[in-house]
Amino acid sequence: MDVRTTDKAVILARGLGTRMRKQADAALDEHQEAIADTGVKALIPIGRPFLDYVLSAVADAGYRRVCLVIGPDHDAIRRYYGEEVRLQRLSVDFAVQVEPRGTANAVLAAETFADGDDFAVLNSDNYYPVEALRGLREQGGSGVGLFDWQAMIAGSNLSEARLRTFAVARVKDGHLAGILEKPDEATWAALPRPIWISMNCWQFRPTIFDSCRVIRPSARGEYEITDAVQHSIDVLGERFRAVTVAAPVLDLTCREDVAVIAQKLAGTQVRP
Repeated sequence: MDVRTTDKAVILARGLGTRMRKQADAALDEHQEAIADTGVKALIPIGRPFLDYVLSAVADAGYRRVCLVIGPDHDAIRRYYGEEVRLQRLSVDFAVQVEPRGTANAVLAAETFADGDDFAVLNSDNYYPVEALRGLREQGGSGVGLFDWQAMIAGSNLSEARLRTFAVARVKDGHLAGILEKPDEATWAALPRPIWISMNCWQFRPTIFDSCRVIRPSARGEYEITDAVQHSIDVLGERFRAVTVAAPVLDLTCREDVAVIAQKLAGTQVRP
């Protein structure tokens, strides 16, 4: 297999932020409250917008070109990264996902940006460890970042109950064999240890767009990137190297997450 590295990353920032918009008993300042009310999680200020931390880690990992997939009404993100801030190590493009039709549909929106190159895909509301992002970029093909269950419990802002709602990866011979969405108790008990949590952290070849185009909507009516990955494995014969990391991911989903994440990111150098 030819080994290629890329400097392109696609960051999914189209989410509606439904849970973030819900009122909760969380100690936010006035600015944080105002952004939380919009549901644009990426711009929640933790000293500076949360997405700045994500982008800084992306730059630390060696990526240099970023595409933010946004909604047609996400003027604040476009204005901030297109006009108000000057990034030191990254160039930023934008792609518009017209309707919130799922993660695979969001990835399709970035096809022009990819332009035939390999590229990473990440969430805008997750802060990933640099070692995972660098490992994905340097492995030189399709890959998935996977995170040790015990490390997530020890170091993330997620409770064990919340972690149990995330997808779990099946790994065989160092490659992804499949994704289990919210495994039930019996399946969970039978999983080999260590358990690897999938947090939507990918490296793709451009063939992923073919899979994104042919999959059917999931039970919740969305086009899921995990279904496109499974199609790539089963039909196209694509192999996704498992980049396994014993380090946590921070997840900014609701208002209660803001204070905890602020503590965990305190002192982090931000230089996107």
